[in-house]
Amino acid sequence: MPTDTQNFMATPKPPHNPDTTKFPNIIGGIHVVRTMLACNSKSIRAVWYDRANRNKRVTELLELATELQVPIQDTDRKTLDQTIKTQHQGIAVHINTPLPWTEAALYELLEKIKQRAEQPFLLILDEVQDPHNLGACLRTAEAAGVHAVIAPKTNSARLTPIVCKVASGAADRIPYVQVTNLARTLKQLKAQKLWLVGATIETSTKLYQADLQGPIAILLGNEAKGLRQLTRKHCDYLISLPMLGVLESLNVSVAAGIVLYEVVRQRMF
Repeated sequence: MPTDTQNFMATPKPPHNPDTTKFPNIIGGIHVVRTMLACNSKSIRAVWYDRANRNKRVTELLELATELQVPIQDTDRKTLDQTIKTQHQGIAVHINTPLPWTEAALYELLEKIKQRAEQPFLLILDEVQDPHNLGACLRTAEAAGVHAVIAPKTNSARLTPIVCKVASGAADRIPYVQVTNLARTLKQLKAQKLWLVGATIETSTKLYQADLQGPIAILLGNEAKGLRQLTRKHCDYLISLPMLGVLESLNVSVAAGIVLYEVVRQRMF
């Protein structure tokens, strides 16, 4: 049974002997824990650490957790290994997985953006299914100043611990909106004067030829199939990335970074 031998407890411990059934929302790693404590401490239910692994970096994180009044639980490496299927470096966080936003909340956000005289900037992921890709897209979108990420409820990755780990704190900081009918949402966004720009290999218009400075939503498609035909039909125009090698396309999260930062470049420079 775990015991608190280092006096790092800020509040009462969570139940002993965590397992993947009772605690599915545990993600590990020094960088992940540091980021979550710095950016999203309110979403952390507890910090777990291997009592036998008390190196300097782990100790510093436990001290930070104590300052932030985040509960701390000591355990052993075997328990962490059984609970976390990825590298944890002797420390992990048990998080509250963020909930997706509703479509109604999205339109309230767009209204606030207009009131602030800002240009709406959205990322739409059409059935992106890999949680690592979603996490990477959320991280890049948050860094690029995207106001919200939108995806259909069906055939899309959900907000999971893996997504949160890859997103490095962005999953709690940027709205992730899951909609029932993406085609209907696209019509409503166009009615609100947003330009819909889809990235696909099926066009000769290159990214750097496009004007991306106005109110805009960037659309990226599924890892294997790209944008669905119906989604492409709703786009105001399509753009492609210059591909100078043999491969025809890039990973969706890499493409997201390139396209989103072209929007940033055009708006800022």
